[in-house]
Amino acid sequence: MVDDRGSKRWVLRTVIQGRRADIGLGGLTTVSLADARMQAQRMRQVARAGEDPLAQRKALRIQIPTFREASETVHQVRLASWKNEKHGSQWLNTLVSHIFPKLGARRIDQIQSHDVLAAMSDLWQSKPETARRVLQRIRVVFDWAKASGFRSTDNPVEGLVEVLPRHTGGKLHMAAMPYMDVPAFVDTAMRHDAAPTAPDLALEFLILTACRTNEVLGARWTEINAEAATWTIPAARMKASKEHRVPLSNRALEILGVARKLNSTSEFVFPGFRKGKPLSNMAMLMKMRRMQQPYTVHGFRSAFRDWASERTHFTREVCEMSLAHTIKSKAEAAYRRGDLLEKRRDLMEKWSRFVIGQIGDVVQLRSGQK
Repeated sequence: MVDDRGSKRWVLRTVIQGRRADIGLGGLTTVSLADARMQAQRMRQVARAGEDPLAQRKALRIQIPTFREASETVHQVRLASWKNEKHGSQWLNTLVSHIFPKLGARRIDQIQSHDVLAAMSDLWQSKPETARRVLQRIRVVFDWAKASGFRSTDNPVEGLVEVLPRHTGGKLHMAAMPYMDVPAFVDTAMRHDAAPTAPDLALEFLILTACRTNEVLGARWTEINAEAATWTIPAARMKASKEHRVPLSNRALEILGVARKLNSTSEFVFPGFRKGKPLSNMAMLMKMRRMQQPYTVHGFRSAFRDWASERTHFTREVCEMSLAHTIKSKAEAAYRRGDLLEKRRDLMEKWSRFVIGQIGDVVQLRSGQK
């Protein structure tokens, strides 16, 4: 239909309960012909069944949630699948802080790609890593809305990454210390005259095992097998939800011995200040900041991977399994039964020697000795 002012819209002309009715399906610029035909087909089916599609659509519009309401519903639905309460809170809090002020009150079926683009542009440049996570969460909300029948159009997040501004305010990937700088960093950070603290030990242990921050902070003594020199992380604490055995180098075992003497009563290997709680996930990062290091704790995994690629001849699968990365190929995963523990043990021992190897060659001279 084209009105006197030149406005174009789709209209379904049908019969509802014996009476002719014209039902608007949306404007030509916002609804494609294919979407209009899909809407028309559904409404004809409702009318043929003796129901009133206009009344149904009116009732549905009343029930269509806002973006805020949809996000809160998705958050509640997914809450049980998250490994810890903090992660669940962060999922919603990022939307509350960055998106709700702009899109929260809008109905979920009325938000288009240009709305999401406008809401994301500033964050994308100033905090790219946060923006990436927020965009993924927005995508999930719109997927839920479409699956629930609240949207008939495609997900407005699709294709946005290609048109968002280039990053100027930061790096998308976590800043990783170059692997050749790791030994000097460990020497400076860990080999001091003062007694080592739990954050000191935890950070060196993380570097030597190439594990994630939460995996190290949550380590319990019941997971450590000193005789077998292994640390078994349960599936509940792993990103891929699969149990992971970590071979422990000689230096890693030494760290565990010091940690045991430091606090022999806690169930956690690296306990925090509060009784019965592990170290805060900021403890190691704050140590990095006090040393004025521009790198992240997570970046040591990248440093390990770069070292393994450039300085060793271990196969890719051994290196990737040392990082507990999942096998993307379904066919390869189906045939991979073992965890290459002994090969990984050799790799991690060589990594440990690289990290601390030069320290043992330093001879402390007495004052005045030449």
